[in-house]
Amino acid sequence: MYRLTVDGVETYMVVTRNVFSHRLTVHRKYDLKGSTVAREASDKEKAKDLPTFKDNDFLNEGQKLHVGEESKKNFLEKLKRDVEFLAQLKIMDYSLLVGIHDVDRAEQEEMEVEERAEDEECENDGVGGSLLCSYGTPPDSPGNLLGFARFFGPGEFDPSVDVYAMKSHESSPKKEVYFMAIIDILTPYDTKKKAAHAAKTVKHGVSSPCPRRAPRVGPRTLRPPA
Repeated sequence: MYRLTVDGVETYMVVTRNVFSHRLTVHRKYDLKGSTVAREASDKEKAKDLPTFKDNDFLNEGQKLHVGEESKKNFLEKLKRDVEFLAQLKIMDYSLLVGIHDVDRAEQEEMEVEERAEDEECENDGVGGSLLCSYGTPPDSPGNLLGFARFFGPGEFDPSVDVYAMKSHESSPKKEVYFMAIIDILTPYDTKKKAAHAAKTVKHGVSSPCPRRAPRVGPRTLRPPA
């Protein structure tokens, strides 16, 4: 947390870490709350290059996260502790953000980019073009500062950097990397939220989250839609 003081006025800022990777492209993402009420991406959202899908989209697509038993156990233990902590603080409206990196798709995209770059690199037969083709990116350019990423193979990552990443199980039908973390943790369960919940109760019934799939605020996030 940071505090800024400008003209005697104090402003507090919370800076959070990016859940996703700077190197591994996220091809699909979900915002999950463990509820099926009004939990579907809008047409406007779906029109985006990388839309954020929701619980009903996850269910309707038959989406699954293929992780091993040990990874599943460790993740659920962490998630349980986080949810219990948020419940103690009376924090609600949080979600489980899930990003999926498709390793095979990423390899194909990288090959296409490299092929286009090779075609364009030496198109210019002049002196400038020859120099560029010979030397490429200057040694002190920002491009080379991220050169360490090339030491990782497809779908590989440094767990000390991509701290929210988890590989799919070796028996998974597709090789994927998952990024998962709780987000939107700054909304307290205040009068405004109580009123919103009451309105949903009147419209949809006693419990706005589907009781068959998940309990209420807190433990609901521990149980992904099934």
